Amino acid sequence: MELKTYFQAYENYFWEWKTDEDVPGDSGYHENNLLSIPGVGAIAYRPYVMEVLKELQPQGWPPFGALLMVLYAMQEGYTDFAGPLRKTSDLYTIGNFEFNAEKEIEFLEKIKQLPPVYKQKQNRIILLQTLFKNVHNRLSSVNAENYLRIYYKRPQELAVCAEKQHAGPTILNRDLNALDLNEKFPTVQSIIDAMKGLVEEPELNDELIQEETTANPDQDFIRELTEEPKTFQVGSLIKRIWSGLKIPMRHLSPGEQPIGGISDMTNKGDFNRMLLSEFANEDEVFINRVANNEALYIQREIPPEENLFERIILIDTSLRNWGTPKVLAFASAIAVIKHPKAHSECKVFALGQAALPVSLDKVEEVIENLNQVSPVLEVSEALEKFFNEDHPEKDLEIFFITHQENIVDEKVQKVIHQNRDRLKFLVTTTSDGEINFYKHHKGARKHIQKIKLPLQELWANPPKQKLKPEIYNGKKTDLPQNYPILFPVPVNKIDQFLYEGEFFILSSKKQLLKTYLSDNYYDRHSYDYYKTYHGCEVLFEEISIKPKGRFALAKNRQQHFIVCQYQPDKKLISKLNINTKEYFEQNVTGLNIPASYDLIYFGKSFYLHDPENPILYKINIEGNIAVETIADKDPEIEKNNAKAAAEVAKLHKSGLKIINNFNKIGINENHNLVISGNELSNIYENALNFYKNRAGMKIFAEQNKNKFTFPDGSEIITDSRGMLTFRSSNKSIEEFYIPSTAYGFLCLSTSTEFGGSEYYLPEHTLLKVKTMDEMYSRFLKAFIGQILDYGA
Repeated sequence: MELKTYFQAYENYFWEWKTDEDVPGDSGYHENNLLSIPGVGAIAYRPYVMEVLKELQPQGWPPFGALLMVLYAMQEGYTDFAGPLRKTSDLYTIGNFEFNAEKEIEFLEKIKQLPPVYKQKQNRIILLQTLFKNVHNRLSSVNAENYLRIYYKRPQELAVCAEKQHAGPTILNRDLNALDLNEKFPTVQSIIDAMKGLVEEPELNDELIQEETTANPDQDFIRELTEEPKTFQVGSLIKRIWSGLKIPMRHLSPGEQPIGGISDMTNKGDFNRMLLSEFANEDEVFINRVANNEALYIQREIPPEENLFERIILIDTSLRNWGTPKVLAFASAIAVIKHPKAHSECKVFALGQAALPVSLDKVEEVIENLNQVSPVLEVSEALEKFFNEDHPEKDLEIFFITHQENIVDEKVQKVIHQNRDRLKFLVTTTSDGEINFYKHHKGARKHIQKIKLPLQELWANPPKQKLKPEIYNGKKTDLPQNYPILFPVPVNKIDQFLYEGEFFILSSKKQLLKTYLSDNYYDRHSYDYYKTYHGCEVLFEEISIKPKGRFALAKNRQQHFIVCQYQPDKKLISKLNINTKEYFEQNVTGLNIPASYDLIYFGKSFYLHDPENPILYKINIEGNIAVETIADKDPEIEKNNAKAAAEVAKLHKSGLKIINNFNKIGINENHNLVISGNELSNIYENALNFYKNRAGMKIFAEQNKNKFTFPDGSEIITDSRGMLTFRSSNKSIEEFYIPSTAYGFLCLSTSTEFGGSEYYLPEHTLLKVKTMDEMYSRFLKAFIGQILDYGA
């Protein structure tokens, strides 16, 4: 599916593109800036829809029509989604295709009935993420990211999408399937329950906090953080930060000021506020006290007022603030929130691509939010939006916690300067444990204090806590479809294809994979096996296909992948739409096709072809199977097929042996990691390899399905497709990945950095390339060291 296909409008459909000339569009393109239901009303403006898609990108996009109808159902007031859906379903019910939208309308009614709090601001995004998680026919996260990039570069391409095309029943079927969620969400309450992991019940929030405060005071919460291996580093810093913190913890509104006693007296004031006791003095003494400003007056008579003061803490989660600075940032935030003298309301937001509200009242919430990392390098856009759009009110005291390097960034500096009157405190952190506090007062920034934390001393004795038995629930840990690096190409393949200059592989595990060869594989000076061949990304899994016969691959007009299969023994031709799962087959026994014929693709059609035979059998790509006999062969078919076969032949050596049977994982006496009897070692300079382990084992990890957990809480998650994910209990060590390939040089990668064999480097990537020695020392060696230090 291409960008244009995803946003394509269709004739007689329940949504369309329109232009509102009074409202300028985003990205400099002002046409087609409104999405609307024909004859009913507006759904949303294009800039807002694009922001929603940007938030949904990490989990992939649902079909566009389904998303629009849910957004429309979220609107307050009168909405009519039943009429347009029924009308479209009636128009598209033809032949064997019969559509009934009643189930989808019933589901949208549940969205309509949700309390407004669940459909506002950030909760709206959380609701969409909950509804469309793992939905049918969704667009992958990788493709969604590419489409966003294309849109912001060339938004004018949407003009083509606005021109309505004729749509087949498949289009409506795709949208309706994505909205058929009644089984998953049988009631309105079930939707709310599904969101609870992301958003608290507003009615119960205050009661819960009150109960927990009584049973678990802040001191107990800090102790819980310190006793949990995953939050130990944060918890161990808080009391040390408390001991040096000099910022005001309690602000008094006029209503909280004293209204009696000595503190309410002054030497200046009106006669009507003078204390009666002053008039008891003799005249000379009385006049003397008044003249010398010694007489006492009542300071004020202001009735108590409500304290409107509200404190907000913004935590930078950009790439620069990863690791130790992020641990310091969360420790500083919790120190301010849980300070014994803090009585003001405090809200926390994680700043990345947007400002996301987070809660730090429970250990589980701290663990979850410590894993938040945004792909942006700096957060000036989110910070500016927070001040200008999200919270324009003045009665706030805002803390911004970020890395020291970020405040010298020009964009961040500009936003801070423009909002210095509202940004009361600026807190900066460094990797060596330094925290600096600044205060903005009357337009100037003043350095209040510097706290230098002895990290090595504070983190020297991590807690020795047994793993909780409930962790082992018998469920397999979820795996992503792809990683920041490529998978190794499997040795066993059903077939491999060249389509429009790109290489695809149908693996024996019934996956459709995409791979590529280096641009420089004709350069003898840089010719190397691991540079010429590259790994693969997974496009589709669990493809319903029999692994026998001949195959060909192409895309239809909707840019769906079509696999055509010919089984000579059964004289059966079949086509499978991998995206929609549509399947067609036809028996061609009557055509008497010889067994020597192969299946190929050429010029928007499939062909059964034999180089020695002039007769061709043409098979269409779109719709039902139709086979046409062609007596005169086009010479270009022969030339094209020869070239394609030569190119595909280059993939024959690209497969690698993958370690996929994971049983025992641990650390041996050489202090190296051992995976299923293979030792992971860097014997050669700037290289990482698996070798047969010959050393005794020192520490074993405990297995729960595909997750292996070490005594300190560090985890390795295995993926039988050939990937290992490492999550250290030390949150300053970023999550990283290593492929599980039995032979050849490996790589080590995080979400931002890469080192090792270029075989695993994606063709289009933003990963920063480092040396393997540096990556090994910073990540794998540190990961193993954390486990060994725990057992020392």
